Amino acid sequence: MVNLEWYRTFKAIYLSGTLTGAAETLFISQPGVSLHLSSLESYVGYKLFDRTARRMIPTERGKVFYNFIIEPLSKLEEAEKNFQKSTEKQTPTISVGMCFETFQITLEQYISTLPFNVIIQFGLYPEMLDNLEKGILDLIITPQKGTSPEIEHEAFSSETIVLVGGNEIDDVRLNEILAENDDEKLETWLKQQKWYGTTGDMEHLRKFWQLNFNKYPDFRPNYIVPNLNSIVRCLTSGKGLAIIPDFLCKKEVDNGQIKRLWEGKTKLINTLSFGTRKKTMYAEEIDVIKKLFREVMN
Repeated sequence: MVNLEWYRTFKAIYLSGTLTGAAETLFISQPGVSLHLSSLESYVGYKLFDRTARRMIPTERGKVFYNFIIEPLSKLEEAEKNFQKSTEKQTPTISVGMCFETFQITLEQYISTLPFNVIIQFGLYPEMLDNLEKGILDLIITPQKGTSPEIEHEAFSSETIVLVGGNEIDDVRLNEILAENDDEKLETWLKQQKWYGTTGDMEHLRKFWQLNFNKYPDFRPNYIVPNLNSIVRCLTSGKGLAIIPDFLCKKEVDNGQIKRLWEGKTKLINTLSFGTRKKTMYAEEIDVIKKLFREVMN
């Protein structure tokens, strides 16, 4: 007869990716995790994970198995929480995924006012969509939409990707070149300037350049900094150019600390959406966070 704990252990390995991570989640020993997994694999008759030096990679059968058990297992775990004898009122905990810069501009200042527990996770958008579908995240803020029928997206704002620069940039000369409508001269002038970029993502620069010059940029930024908010702070020194979302630098532009130089011949606009599972027990908590985002960004 199958042991329910084997299913719990399988889920923990699947979500954490390691035996050690599963052991920490379940508060049991790593040998205990290994025993549960081997017992379950013997029971079902096939491998559920491929073992590598660093990760436990689900096999195709393992993925099918996870998708089959996750909903009933989650219901059993929820029943266990709800009907367990307790004298304390349980405080909900929701997990929210977004990019680091968005968190700093929006939710960070309000996090301590929320009447529930929150876990913030940063990462790439495809990874966030995957974690939302798996149940690791309850809400994501994303410009990208997935295709899962279990996920719904609700547009709430937009960002325009723009060229910005420090106050020492000669925007008079730039505007003269733009008026000439000479792409080659414009590209040459832009490449003569000092540029900022981030360590992990040059997507904004690539898309902007492709849209306006019909090719990808053939240069690398002079200064690589940790994130987009770092770029904004660096630009307040007066020098350099960058391609970033307009909402990240709105305050600095309004205060005259940096210049909004050019939106491009065709605007590059991303629609920001809330991503949630269609079935969630945290609808009220998610609505609180949605309201905060609408107030801050619109």
